[in-house]
Amino acid sequence: MHPILARRGRLGPYLGAWTSVVVLLAGLVRLAARVSWPEAAAVVVLPGVIYGFMCLAAFYPCKSAPLRAGQLGKALTSHVLAALLTGLVWLFVIDTWLVLLEPIRWLARVQDRTNEFIPVMLVAGVVVYLLVAALHYLLIAMEESQKTETHLLEARAKAAEAELKALQAQLDPHFLFNALTSVSALVGSDPVAARQMCQVVAAFLRDILRLRGERSIPLREELELVDRYLTIEQTRFGARLRVEREIEAGLGDVRVPPLLLQPLVENAIKHGISQIVEGGAVSLTAHRDGGLLRLEVHNPYDPEGMRRHGEGVGLASVRARLAAVHGPAAGVEVEAGGGRFAVRVAVPLEPNGELDPALPRS
Repeated sequence: MHPILARRGRLGPYLGAWTSVVVLLAGLVRLAARVSWPEAAAVVVLPGVIYGFMCLAAFYPCKSAPLRAGQLGKALTSHVLAALLTGLVWLFVIDTWLVLLEPIRWLARVQDRTNEFIPVMLVAGVVVYLLVAALHYLLIAMEESQKTETHLLEARAKAAEAELKALQAQLDPHFLFNALTSVSALVGSDPVAARQMCQVVAAFLRDILRLRGERSIPLREELELVDRYLTIEQTRFGARLRVEREIEAGLGDVRVPPLLLQPLVENAIKHGISQIVEGGAVSLTAHRDGGLLRLEVHNPYDPEGMRRHGEGVGLASVRARLAAVHGPAAGVEVEAGGGRFAVRVAVPLEPNGELDPALPRS
């Protein structure tokens, strides 16, 4: 598409700039033919405006002869020939216009001196055409750069979305494995509790399948997923597992990536509570901090057990998924010391309090 004609906001500035070209051409006629400004303007204005539209055709040689290494000679030859041809057509327009002006007596002097300014008009027309061709090359380069940038951003978005889906697909079987392990631990000792846990696991997995296609969910739903998971684990740990939560009011509708908190709570239980004979409390907090939603999960832990197991799949998945969606705008910090382990998550928010969408929703 033509970079000037196809854009509504470019033709006006082009014609505005062309006004100075018409004034320049009138000045050349005035100097070459030694006539007044009104006489020069009468001869040049209409043919000059017509030539402005004729020069827009320079786009097509620019498109067919791009400025690339090894093709500069071909491009220059094409434009010189196109400039000469366009200039000759323009001289025909000027000559036709002069014929139409013959009945006007006060223009007789400028018409008698046609041979003095016509060569000047041809040279000026060629130069102006080449300048317009350079402008078209610049506009073509700008559009190609914008297209390349757009394609790059789209490719990055698709890659990040694919990475996000792959990470979520990795997390689902990880949870299922841990849940089945918990069920198997109760089958021999407490069949009733094992049956109840199976029902809770089934409900939880239904939620997981329902949310698989979602890029974000309300924090309220994420907390409900955490509650279901805690129900499963409290069936297993009993009084050894306590839960403390401090959720700032009004955050229920704030959107977060699905399975953001559950893996952190799972890590807190698997690598913290389960390693301590007396158990302990998992503390969950959420509050707004300017343009960020800050989530924290705290739990007691055994330093020796942490060195053996590391951070775990869940925490690694949360890090990777937040990086895929938000890049450096999101953050996950881990702090361990004094027998307490803390994970702090920062999620960017939109001004309306929703999840900041770095990727288009599917």
